[in-house]
Amino acid sequence: MTANVDEPVSPDQGTQEEERQAAAPRQDTAGEPKQSAPRQDGEEGPKEAVPSRQDAAGGLVESALPYGMPGKPLARGPFLFGLVGGLGVLTAIAIGHLITNSLSVIILIVVAMFLAAGLNPAVEALQRRRMKRRTSISLVFAGVIVMFVLFGLAIVPPVSKESADFIAAVPGYFDQLMANPTLRQLDADYQLLPKLASFVTETLAPSLAGGLVGAGLVVLDGVFTGVTLLVLMLYFLGSLHSIKEYLLKLVPASRQTRTAAITEEILDGIGGYVAGNVLISVIAGVLSWAFLTVAGARYALALALVIALTDLIPLVGATIGAVLVSGVAFLQSVPLGIACAIFFLVYQQVENYLIYPRVMKRSVDVAPAVTVIAALFGGALLGIVGALLAIPVAAAIALIIREVVLPRQARS
Repeated sequence: MTANVDEPVSPDQGTQEEERQAAAPRQDTAGEPKQSAPRQDGEEGPKEAVPSRQDAAGGLVESALPYGMPGKPLARGPFLFGLVGGLGVLTAIAIGHLITNSLSVIILIVVAMFLAAGLNPAVEALQRRRMKRRTSISLVFAGVIVMFVLFGLAIVPPVSKESADFIAAVPGYFDQLMANPTLRQLDADYQLLPKLASFVTETLAPSLAGGLVGAGLVVLDGVFTGVTLLVLMLYFLGSLHSIKEYLLKLVPASRQTRTAAITEEILDGIGGYVAGNVLISVIAGVLSWAFLTVAGARYALALALVIALTDLIPLVGATIGAVLVSGVAFLQSVPLGIACAIFFLVYQQVENYLIYPRVMKRSVDVAPAVTVIAALFGGALLGIVGALLAIPVAAAIALIIREVVLPRQARS
């Protein structure tokens, strides 16, 4: 016979079932047994579990933390704070010394990159004529080398000839002085010739020898710096696109397109500034050479190259060149010096108000006051190099402010 499922449960059986459920450990929603509360009658509660590992059979082995539980970390006291701060100060001083000692190399690299960015538009112009980039770079670099060679050929022979003529004329000057009766009487009374000979042999000759050695070292250092600058410029010009692509990879992907456009505009501005500045200097040199040739000045080509080089310096370069050339012209004849002074005074007005605005209108967009301030700061920091780099750097900063900072402030 089968038992009836609806058979009533006796009260005794229900009580026993409740006692068994009360004695069993409680389970949470995940089905794991919960720890029972500690006993209230002074008895010890369940002991705290110690982390342990199990072997393959499931048995317990030695504790996973044989040296006990780790304690709290050491407190950061004033000694530790001072030690870390001192190490930071020493690191900053070391970095400052490193930058100071390698400042000449940093300036050389910056100038090479600046010249490479300035020559890049000429390379791209040749590329648009269906030339390979390597061929275009070779032609532009060859043009730069030819300019340096022509400058050397125009400057070195006149300087060498003038120096040789002066050295050859020194004995004649000395004989003319000795033929003067007054000087002969002074020599007889005060023994000027022996004192002059002693001064020349004991003081002047060693000083001149040291000066010649120093001048030779300066010339060698200048040649080495020039060659290094040309080599760096060639490398930067050849790898300009790869450098831009590598630096753009450091920018977040969402901003790469905008950053690339701003970078291209900055490089175009630098290239336009360099090309425009060189064009203005060439115009100044050609017009000066034509005037000096017509006026009958000696070494007209060398003086015109001095004008062209100094005209590259912003603000004061044209004035410096005009003063130097006018001074040399005054040594040749007073009327020639006056004519040079008048010519350069008139030409500077023409350059400032007609040539410069027309050439530079598409290169850099900088206010005149900002141009003057940037050139002054650049000249104070890095001399002539700083003055040359100041205007395109100011243009780049103005572009970043206009395209990045101002729109962000407008949205805030």
